[in-house]
Amino acid sequence: MERGRAPGHRAGLTHAVVLSAARELLAERGLAALTMRALAERLDVAPNALYSHVANKTALIDDLLDDVLAEVEAPATDIENPAAGLHRLMASTYNVLLGHTDLVPLYLSRQGARGPNAQRLGAITTELLRRADVPEPAASEALRVLIVYTIGFAAFTSHLPSETSTEHQPTAEKMLDNFNHGLGWLLNGIQQSGPGLAHDAPST
Repeated sequence: MERGRAPGHRAGLTHAVVLSAARELLAERGLAALTMRALAERLDVAPNALYSHVANKTALIDDLLDDVLAEVEAPATDIENPAAGLHRLMASTYNVLLGHTDLVPLYLSRQGARGPNAQRLGAITTELLRRADVPEPAASEALRVLIVYTIGFAAFTSHLPSETSTEHQPTAEKMLDNFNHGLGWLLNGIQQSGPGLAHDAPST
């Protein structure tokens, strides 16, 4: 053991390493099995070593959800067509959620994410809404509606087959088309608070 390292602390243990192990454990064994003790065992450290990186299981889950949002491709806030930027941002969020279907129920139960990535994306969305002539408080309401729509659609789609649809069970590919059309309608509907958005909404 290196001098100065407390018992149970492993060299190279970082916040990113903790989150990576937690994601693996969650995918393999489910939320109930994701405990601080089980995570410590996977990382071969004492449980108290984890608390330098996450405060508790709730904070761990919040960090997991926010970490995934780093994968979302966000447009620049000065994009020429702000409605197209909003569409692109929410479509990227939808695709990222479908890449982590085991986390989608957690986004539902936690009502989204709260960390720096979520705050950054929220600020970008709000600025795009502002540029599309949607003022406050309508912009905050529109942000909430867009988040609920995207997470809800991902939850509905997450366990659908990629091929071979039926009348009552469309494929994930068909749902992607539905998502994009619905998102266009939703953005058009926000014109009640900002007429500029309707004129700029992209066709799908």
